[in-house]
Amino acid sequence: MTSLEYDKAKESYRNKLDKAKELNIKFTTVSGQPIRNLYDPGDLANTDYVHELNFPGEYPFTRGIHVNGYRGKIWTMRQFAGFGTPEDTNERFKYLLEHGQTGLSVAFDLPTLMGWDADDNMSEGEVGICGVAVSSLQDMEILFEGIPLDKVSTSMTINSPAAMIFAFYLAVAKKQGVTFDKLRGTLQNDILKEYIAQKEFIFPPRPSMRIITDMIEYCANEVPQWNPISISGYHIREAGATAVQELAYTLADGFAYIEACLERGMDVDVFAPRLSFFFNSHLDFFEEIAKYRAARRIYARRMKDKYGAKNPRSLWLRFHTQTAGCTLTAQQPENNIVRTAYQALAAVLGGTQSLHTNSMDETLALPGEKAVKIALRTQQLLAYETGVINTVDPLGGSYFIESLTNKMEEEANRIFAEIDSLGGVINSIEAGYFQKEIANSAYKYQLELEKKEKIIVGVNEFVENEEKIEIPILQISPEVEKQQKERLAEIKQSRNNEAVNKSLRKISESAVNGNNIMPVLVEAAENYVTLGEMVGELKQHFGIYDESVVF
Repeated sequence: MTSLEYDKAKESYRNKLDKAKELNIKFTTVSGQPIRNLYDPGDLANTDYVHELNFPGEYPFTRGIHVNGYRGKIWTMRQFAGFGTPEDTNERFKYLLEHGQTGLSVAFDLPTLMGWDADDNMSEGEVGICGVAVSSLQDMEILFEGIPLDKVSTSMTINSPAAMIFAFYLAVAKKQGVTFDKLRGTLQNDILKEYIAQKEFIFPPRPSMRIITDMIEYCANEVPQWNPISISGYHIREAGATAVQELAYTLADGFAYIEACLERGMDVDVFAPRLSFFFNSHLDFFEEIAKYRAARRIYARRMKDKYGAKNPRSLWLRFHTQTAGCTLTAQQPENNIVRTAYQALAAVLGGTQSLHTNSMDETLALPGEKAVKIALRTQQLLAYETGVINTVDPLGGSYFIESLTNKMEEEANRIFAEIDSLGGVINSIEAGYFQKEIANSAYKYQLELEKKEKIIVGVNEFVENEEKIEIPILQISPEVEKQQKERLAEIKQSRNNEAVNKSLRKISESAVNGNNIMPVLVEAAENYVTLGEMVGELKQHFGIYDESVVF
């Protein structure tokens, strides 16, 4: 088609469009980005294919990091699991592995996430409720009993006390006779997003960054197949951020970790290939796909142009995706199966390396076995029945997708400039910048729901007034807390307390002298020093963080 023919055809379409009727709703993404009626070749007229898109597996990786996409390897199906005692969760792990799951993902209870032991007064009523309770090496030994750590890939959703939990895991590997070079998996270990969104922090930002840099350095030298951090936008999105805020804040956090490692004197090509990311998959199908594509391109460019990475793997943004928990509804919970399926499809079309699909009952309680199986089967149906794996980046070249990808990159760069103007990520956290921006976005979206400018099926439209929820709910017995307290008391009674005290002294010395803290934490784990004891020792040197109030 010549330029003249294109202009004539577009004018004809516009004339017809002026007479066409349109629904009386806002045509925007779920994040509020206006969407035009149509996208056409004119939107991509200035696109340089090689520099903006290129082929899959080629810089800047907009179309994916692997040459043949899922034709070479299907994404890892990694269902989040953890509840009650370590015995309970070990049983669930084995159930999931028997039903085709290809990687484990550990959910910890709130006391563990906050660095409290099961017998701490702050843990009362919360032990084993929202995840598995882990207070010592013995709990970790039971959690992975009968599961060879050199045969599975393990993800652990833990942040503030990630170093201590990882030390337990490494000690279990040693007991199993598995050398560290054979361990594969990921620690979430993203403390910056805790200050921004999830709020499960312990120490102030700067000593927390020191611990994470220690862990990245330790893994680069000792646990080479392990991803020491999963830089997470998931919780940022769940807190109310828009898609572009999730994109920009997550990458900004990632760049902050990279800069901390460079300041330590590490070679970017030594540690960067093992960094990974974790994104949300929300319900605006095309916006989510564009988000993942923009993320890969922004990351590759920054790694090459600013940080001087030369190893092609250092330029790869590898990411795990979880479907959006905040979109699940207690009303008509079976609808959550459909929501999750669409979100999973968006993640796959966006090129995710691993995926967790939420269960339909997660808005009510921890998921039951049947709901978990349906969630896993959703991924398997997607992989083996839809044909989605047959070709790489099937939406690449779409006028709409490419335009939306470009827009998200442009908006993310604007946000990076705002963060830089405040002095970087940590200064922005301390100033309350992220918290305020996310709160404003969440408030705006809530108003749209109340005005029915955005619809949630079963919540503000298509409501059933006399609903009967017949989904079995997983109940956690109070016996779990009692059992965990008794186990902890036995450990403290039977362990070598002279070795415990020596380990605690070494932790203190490491906090002060700046030596890498991981070796002393592993030794402490082997001596059955508890999570709370390790954290308590560091609190004496690092203090605790009190967030400033932002209005």
